[in-house]
Order: sequence, then structure tokens, then C-alpha cells
Amino acid sequence: MNLFKYTNTNKRYYQLDYYYKKKYNHKVYKVSLNGGFTCPNKDGTKGTGGCIFCSKLGSGDFAGNPSLSLTNQFNEIKCIIDKKAKETKYIGYFQANTNTYDTLENLKSKYEEILKIDDVIGLAIGTRPDSITDEVINYLEKLNEKTELTIELGLQTIHKKTSDLINRGYELEEFENIVFKLSKRKIKIVVHIINGLPNETEQMMIDTIKYLNKFPIFGIKIHMLSVLKNTDLENYYNETKFRLLTKEEYIQIVCNQLEELRSNIVISRLTGDPSMNDLIEPKWTSDKISVLNGIDKELHKRMTYQGFNRSILNFTKREVLLNSQKKMHAIDATCGNGYDMVFLTKVFKNTVYGFDIQKEAIQKTHQLLKKEQAKNYELILDSHENIGKHLFQLKNKISVVVFNLGYLPGSDKKITTNYKKTIKAIDECYKLLCQKGIILITVYKGHDEGKLESKHLKSHIKKYEYEIFENSSKLDAPYLIKIKKEF
Repeated sequence: MNLFKYTNTNKRYYQLDYYYKKKYNHKVYKVSLNGGFTCPNKDGTKGTGGCIFCSKLGSGDFAGNPSLSLTNQFNEIKCIIDKKAKETKYIGYFQANTNTYDTLENLKSKYEEILKIDDVIGLAIGTRPDSITDEVINYLEKLNEKTELTIELGLQTIHKKTSDLINRGYELEEFENIVFKLSKRKIKIVVHIINGLPNETEQMMIDTIKYLNKFPIFGIKIHMLSVLKNTDLENYYNETKFRLLTKEEYIQIVCNQLEELRSNIVISRLTGDPSMNDLIEPKWTSDKISVLNGIDKELHKRMTYQGFNRSILNFTKREVLLNSQKKMHAIDATCGNGYDMVFLTKVFKNTVYGFDIQKEAIQKTHQLLKKEQAKNYELILDSHENIGKHLFQLKNKISVVVFNLGYLPGSDKKITTNYKKTIKAIDECYKLLCQKGIILITVYKGHDEGKLESKHLKSHIKKYEYEIFENSSKLDAPYLIKIKKEF
């Protein structure tokens, strides 16, 4: 069972291909173009060296031939694609250098030349946050109303010491300001970041992801730092021999980043794609398929997916899947709005038992289960402290018990679970567990009874074999307790 919703394959992250197929019911290819633009970090406006990793082609090594017209560049690549794919649509990708860094008249001319080509459904425009004027934004807003438009911003890192080192040439505030302006006009934003920048730790790379979660961005591209010939980075690498990530380290870091990343952010890229003629290190980046397969395998091994760490309930679902046993039953000790019950009935073939003291919760759960056409369930209007009285005949036949403590969402917050009754219910459920059965308790400390419940539960569970899962450092954040019966 793949718990990630933005996929129709084995992928555990939100692929750009999935987005396009859902929206257009077609395979969509991006055709990289060289519009002959320069960059303010190269022409002396901001600097002359450019970013230290930038190639001589302005990070457009696979863009079209700048000596050809844009139409000819596009058609040259389109002919190759058309030989292996039918009924495709296209995005014109202005990739090389800074593609909003020109007069509005010239920008219009180049963008609209591509949009006139048959089967082109939109544009992707690579640029810098400090190179989009308000005049251009006004034009992009109108363009966005009639075509598929994304603006790609090279952020690379949120850390000032690193951004100064790589000679990025603009401050983080400039990025934030342009994101605000573009998002206000409903223009989709794709952000580029680079893993493995000199002296950055894994936590620094993850912090960049957590920072981006706060903004209304559409997509992200994650690159591995490549040292290319004839770049300032090559000179810096030769001087310092700074440590580059191994393929295994990169895969682990990307998986950790995906687990933190909001699930609705589209992934355009998960690794670099350097020119083999110019690549110095790391050599493993030349095997893109191996890296992508490694990421898929690692996420599958972890049983995680994009956005996994953002909800403690994802930890609960993973533990249910890992510990469910055939021919056994499950219990939802706090039905609430019924979502846990629906999940359990999909995992277990035998009857799943749901308890709640509130009639409203039982009714909502029943309606949801009926909508999902579930049949293997029984709902019981009673306190979970009485589970043993209702299910005594199922001793050694319960594989998983789920508690979601607190109050019924959208209902009277004064009606909450009570630590005395919860402790009694846990003890009763433990008696029913089969060998290696588990009890999963989501504890919410964001109210007075929750704080009290958390305190007493942590003391009580010491009598059992248990683990605690936390995904937030916030004091009131929910956390998960797992109790396991080993004998």
C-alpha cells in the first residue's frame, strides 16, 4: 500500500510528470532553450564571475544552440523527441543564464516566439530573484492567465556564509520579496537548491527545505554540486579539496529532505545532470538512473514518502503496516471522525473494532466507512476502558490497537480522553494482544487534560516494552507511543 497520494506509480514523491499527466492527460516534455541572455552577476551589474559553480554556458549545458533561432533550437530537439514519443505536449524552458534580464520588448518577443509553436502549452523561465522588474511581473501575470507558466529561481541555499562563498550575489530577503510578488499574482514558482555545497552539513541542507516549506512555492529542483571544468569552483576545489558527498550520502540526504518537504510541492529534479565532457567530480553524478533508483529503494526500505515527517499520524500508519498480522484483528480505541478506522479496515481483512464514548463520533465513523464501502468492522458506543468486557473472547487475536487521544475535532473540546480511563484501556488492550502485537498511542499535549495525560502515560508505560516517536521540537506537538508485546 503506497500511502503517498500524488502518484500512480511506485514513486513516493510528487513527480512533475504526474502533475502534467493529471492536468493535460498527455506526456509533457520540457525543451531547453538558450535565449542569448546574460546575467547581472556576470556583466558587472552585480559581479563579473557569476556563481562559482556556473558553467560557461550559464548552467544551460543542455539548452539549444544559441547560434540558431529559438524556433530552430526548439524544432531540433522536438524532432528527436517525436521519433520516440507520440501525442506529446511541450514546455519551452528558457534555461541558460538569467532569462528575465532584458528589456520587456525583447522578453515578449522571445517568449511569444516559442508559444506560437504547435503543441507548446507553456513556458518555464529560469532566472534570479534580483532580476525581475515590476514591469516584467505585470506582463508575466497576463501571460500566466493564458499559458502554463513557471518561474524558476536559483536559491541554492538559505545560509549566508555559503551564499557568499558561492558568490550568489543577492540576499535572502530579495528571494522572499520576489516569491511574495509572484505568488500574489498566482504565478507558479520552482526553486533550485544544491546539496553538497562546501562546508554545509546535512542539517543545513535540511534547514533549507524546512525554510521553503513556509512559502507558497509550486515546485523544487534538488541538485548535487558538480565541479565542472573552467569554473571558479574548479579552482576552489583544487585549492581546498573540500569534501564532496558520496552517492550513498546524497541518497540519504535527499530522502531525509523529501520526508520534510510539503507533500504538495512538485519535484522537478532530484539530482544534477552535469555535462560529462566538463565533469571533474563527483564522478557518480554521471549515473543519474542509479541515483534515482537508489532514492526509490531507500524510501521503500524506510516505508516513508514526501512529507512523511510533517504528521505524526504518518508514523502511526507506517507502524500499522509494519506490524499488521494476517488472521488477526485490530482495534480503534478512539474512533473520532473515523479516518483511522477506514485505514485499519483497508489493512486488515478480519473485523476491526471501533470504540468511542460519543454518539456523534460513532455516527461520523459509520458514515465514512459506508462511503468507503467497508464491511469488516463493528462500532461500539462505549468508553475504551471497557474494551476488555466487550472483546474478552479475542485474547491473543489483536494485532494492532490505535489510540488518538484528545478531543473530537470540530466538536466540544471540553469532552476529552481521560488519563485514568486511557491507562485502564491500555492495560486491557495489552491483555488482548497477540505475540508481537502493538498498541499505538498518539498523545496531544495542546490542552490541559492532554498535558496531564502525557505526564501519567509516560510514567505508566515504563512497565511495558515501548518506543516514543517525535517529529517536532515544539512543546505542545503530538507524539507517538508504541507499546509492543514480545511474548
